[in-house]
Amino acid sequence: MTPASPNDDRIPTPDGHPVRTEIDSLGSLDVPADAYWGIHTARALENFPISLRPLSVYPEFVIALAQVKQAAARANVQIGVLDARKAKQIDEVCSEIIGGELHDQFVVGVIQGGAGTSTNMNTNEVIANRALEKAGHALGDYQHMHPLDDVNRSQSTNDTYPTA
Repeated sequence: MTPASPNDDRIPTPDGHPVRTEIDSLGSLDVPADAYWGIHTARALENFPISLRPLSVYPEFVIALAQVKQAAARANVQIGVLDARKAKQIDEVCSEIIGGELHDQFVVGVIQGGAGTSTNMNTNEVIANRALEKAGHALGDYQHMHPLDDVNRSQSTNDTYPTA
């Protein structure tokens, strides 16, 4: 998942809101330029309009997801599969989420297909994009912090979702 255009190429939608374009294996999609979530979350919002209740209405669950991601980053740096700089960035963003920040970015519905995959990806994207922003990179510029390769390293939705 690499961006089609980092934020330098933001274009407004017909309603005037700027977007960034992200690319995955299914193609490209515009997401709100200021959203910490990305293309996988956008696809989930399109594909699973089942529930009007976003994850953010369950702050304890959002916090638990961040705790799982934080623990994984700490373990991954200890075993040498994630560099210390990236682990620290992930850890710091998870602490922000645990402290109550960014909860409004957990937008996928609580009821969805895929056994929690959309929830896991929403979490990965929020953490990656906030880490990118803190490091001075454009949201969606995943070459510096990737939602799957870095934030989700050594994890599976089948593990993270039920653990949280």
